[in-house]
Amino acid sequence: MTERLLEINGIDPIILSGVKNENINFLKEHFPKIKIVFRGNQIKIFGEPEILDEFEQKLDLILSHIQRFNKLDKESIEQILVTNHHEYLDFVDNDDVIVHGVGGQLIKPQTPNQRKIVVSARKNDMIFLVGPAGTGKTFVSVALAVRALKNKEVKRIILTRPAVEAGENLGFLPGDLKEKLDPYLQPLYDALRSMIPFERLESHLEKGIIQIAPLAFMRGRTLDNAFVILDEAQNTTHNQMKMFLTRMGKNAKFIITGDPGQIDLPRKQVSGLKEALGILKNIKGIDVIHLSERDVVRHRLVKKIIDAYKTLD
Repeated sequence: MTERLLEINGIDPIILSGVKNENINFLKEHFPKIKIVFRGNQIKIFGEPEILDEFEQKLDLILSHIQRFNKLDKESIEQILVTNHHEYLDFVDNDDVIVHGVGGQLIKPQTPNQRKIVVSARKNDMIFLVGPAGTGKTFVSVALAVRALKNKEVKRIILTRPAVEAGENLGFLPGDLKEKLDPYLQPLYDALRSMIPFERLESHLEKGIIQIAPLAFMRGRTLDNAFVILDEAQNTTHNQMKMFLTRMGKNAKFIITGDPGQIDLPRKQVSGLKEALGILKNIKGIDVIHLSERDVVRHRLVKKIIDAYKTLD
């Protein structure tokens, strides 16, 4: 067993340790084969050389994070631990703000793959975002759409979802058609409310500058000068996906998001998303970005839940 002594200079050691040593304890959980002793400005580590090398590399990134942001939490540590060294350095060196949200909130990529979405949107007119729940597919897409509208790159935002009954019976829900469908579209409203002040959002909705509608309402339209997002695309059929993709007009940007692991279509019904990914993969101007549990930005338990369910898939 090898012993190493690491000096911690230029940062507040209390930030590194966290409240009641929660950050250090979190590191110990992720490196169970290493003994970690943290005192003052020094960390002693005991273990096999290869594992110690990995720990030192990750610790360097953590210290760089503290120097840059003057804070540290479990989510940031976990992101550093699961991300490739060079990817993480590239990510923190390009701290892009997509848009300023309500109350001055800075809305920006939270993971390297989310940053890939922002970069891809500059180069491509159609992007497929594929990955599990909680990876920010919808939120980042809506942020990019809001930015494009604010910068007058487009004249309208169109957000749509297929209204597929995920275990619920639409006919038994109360209210008129709009009231029945709104629950399916709620995540889109939620994202917009965090980025656009209430009165302005209501005005945009009334004027049709921002449109939120079920996918069936897209039929027969040509979507010019628009930033268009198709959410939950794994629940589209062949005909629905083909119909949507061919709505693309002049000066349009399309983002299609979906999680192939959460298909609510009837059995034996082919997912339009899965089919499109195979058919369109070699077309220039269309990009596909795959996100994983590493990109989950919800509660840290969500990553563990996704991993646990993988054993059933």
